[in-house]
Amino acid sequence: MLIACWSTKGGSGTTVVAAALASVLAETSGRDVLLADLGGDCPAVLGLPDPDGLGLADWAATNGGAPPDALGRLELRCRGGLRLLPLGRVPLGVDAGERVLAALAVDSRLVVVDCGPPSGSAGLAIAAGAGLSLLVLRPCYIALRRAVAAPLRPSGVVLIEEPGRSLGRRDVEDVLGVPVRAQIPWDPAVARSVDAGLLGTRVPRPLHRALRAAA
Repeated sequence: MLIACWSTKGGSGTTVVAAALASVLAETSGRDVLLADLGGDCPAVLGLPDPDGLGLADWAATNGGAPPDALGRLELRCRGGLRLLPLGRVPLGVDAGERVLAALAVDSRLVVVDCGPPSGSAGLAIAAGAGLSLLVLRPCYIALRRAVAAPLRPSGVVLIEEPGRSLGRRDVEDVLGVPVRAQIPWDPAVARSVDAGLLGTRVPRPLHRALRAAA
């Protein structure tokens, strides 16, 4: 199964959600999990050193010159059954989405994709073809407006709760016509975990609980 995490507005928390979701699935599903990074920030969020080798974008730039199984040699080992496919050294081409999707869709593992900030053409192509497409959204008017104008509808929404916002779960579901699959409460423990590079070691409990429901 391929799960795409994407957004229509920068700063939504897509990378944190994707990395935490992959960690939770690796811990609870009993299956190996691959986290594919289209944004370039997943290593930092997981507390890993910046990769200095080739990655997903380099493979995609070969335009068919490298076989799909070459991707396996680019993966980085994380904890347990979690592997990371880093972005790489070159920009991800706007036309790379379909090729990347085709390669990841046949992987026998659970695959979580961080579709990048905010999702460009390649990320949207992957989100459109994913078995589970999760829009990461903060409950603000501008983010919701952009979500309405997006060229695709997600399978569901991961809603990042923020104190003092007037928009809530029901508003998001009514406007977008899709369910909120998880509500992540605002919690400074999540930010501290990311800042300390600990998200790849232990996902904070409120985030862990919410993302188990999302998947």
